[in-house]
Amino acid sequence: MSPNAHLHELRALIDRHASRPRPLAVDGLLLTRADRPEAPTASLARPVLAIVAQGSKRLTLGDRVHDYGAGQYLVVSVDLPVAGHYTQAGPEKPFLACGLALEPAKIASLLLDTGTTPLPRGTTSHGLAVCDASAELLDAAVRLLRLCDRPGDAPVLAPLIEKEILWRLITGEQGALVRQIGLADSQLTHISRAIRWIRDHHTETLRIEDLARLAGMSASPFHRHFRAVTALTPIQYQKRIRLQEARLLLMSSTEDVADIGFAVGYDSASQFSREYRRAFGSPPGQDAVRLRGGVSESSLTR
Repeated sequence: MSPNAHLHELRALIDRHASRPRPLAVDGLLLTRADRPEAPTASLARPVLAIVAQGSKRLTLGDRVHDYGAGQYLVVSVDLPVAGHYTQAGPEKPFLACGLALEPAKIASLLLDTGTTPLPRGTTSHGLAVCDASAELLDAAVRLLRLCDRPGDAPVLAPLIEKEILWRLITGEQGALVRQIGLADSQLTHISRAIRWIRDHHTETLRIEDLARLAGMSASPFHRHFRAVTALTPIQYQKRIRLQEARLLLMSSTEDVADIGFAVGYDSASQFSREYRRAFGSPPGQDAVRLRGGVSESSLTR
């Protein structure tokens, strides 16, 4: 079957199952359908594979811009604060994509089973990449989605097809990036420890020396590797996490705006308001009214 035929079937499968309210038969399968473009929205991208069947999307990470569309896939290797929006989506031709969460344990197991050559020491990849999907990867994705119509087969066949998809990634153009997810001693894994600490302690004062020690590096190499992976400095990363956490609180809480700013780690209400507006396009109070009004936002990378 040709790549175009794979995409045609993939579009039909995603379109049919993306809007169904019942759980999908395949655990961990992610489906997205959007029928209109949108303004850029900040979110936290988790480690994921996303394959686009129709339409296109743009993700911005720091000063890096990534556009991806039909027949391409996105790989995210660590938790990254991104801004994203659909650039091609409409009622007649909606944006359609499918994906899988990338779990380090599954990748590590596959690397051990296959004896895949480890990466050279010191190798660091960007935390996000886009490239063309091979016919083999598209074929595996189609077979995985077909299981949504055959739930009785899913428990047995889905793990096998997911393993094949991971293998296609490991042996493909972004193999180095995907392998780093599963290698306990990779630079990406060390940086991931620092990223998790920032996310879990985003209200606390950040010290580069402490983060570098957690990652097993000296301060200068740590700063360089962190920026290579995330396109942000550790301070910038922490700021993005604080602002995204503040936005979630604004949507779900009735607390005063200033109190929310203090809750996520800001000492100055004016600084919080200024940086929030710069990140999201409107002051926190105004944005809270809009968010509480029921405006929904969805993304495959969230």
